Amino acid sequence: MTDEIEAVKESAKAVQEVAKTSGKMIEATKDFCGFISRYISGPLEQGMGIVEDKLKHIRWERKIRLMQRANDFRKSIGIDAPIKPIPLKLAIPLLEAASLEDDDYLQDLWAKLLVNSTIENGPVDLKRSYIDILESLSHLEAKILSVIYAIPDVEIGNKLLITTNLPASIEMKYEDNREVPIPPNAEVTFALANLARLGCISLPTTWGGGQIFGHIYPSVLGRSLVEACTLKPSPV
Repeated sequence: MTDEIEAVKESAKAVQEVAKTSGKMIEATKDFCGFISRYISGPLEQGMGIVEDKLKHIRWERKIRLMQRANDFRKSIGIDAPIKPIPLKLAIPLLEAASLEDDDYLQDLWAKLLVNSTIENGPVDLKRSYIDILESLSHLEAKILSVIYAIPDVEIGNKLLITTNLPASIEMKYEDNREVPIPPNAEVTFALANLARLGCISLPTTWGGGQIFGHIYPSVLGRSLVEACTLKPSPV
């Protein structure tokens, strides 16, 4: 009997501790549900269902930051509210992955992708490949992509890019430059290998099929992803 009484006491203490934070969490969850319902053009109950079924184990702090950053980015390009709804088959994996992201720089990319995808006649036609790739990127890999594709497409064309100074900078290799570039450090090399695996860049190969990391080629998919995660003014 004594053990049972002690167990009840412990349970009561646990309930009290949960109650201390439940109020804030409930309010935060309601706000996030409303946020989701606006982006998928559905009722609040539908947003609540998504949260309960798909996002219930995600830390609510990251949900709130995602909501705030998306709202900030949306306002910065002159859009008062989401206009074009995102299909549920894309909205669920996007919101789930964005809410799981602990890195602020990467979560900002998710928020920009979310905003761009809801602009009517906007710059982005959301694709599942964007979600899959962004979910697989590290902070360093995302930074490298931003440096690579900061060079306009008309300037790069199909030129080789020298990776020696990544992630700080990258330069184009011209035909009269016959020097063999120094490969980047091991961390950057690993990042380039993953970006090539994801289709965001292409790696030259030796005659024997070995990968060369001192040079890279840009890719259509890599540039498309970077543009999808870059804010642009709303079309008039």
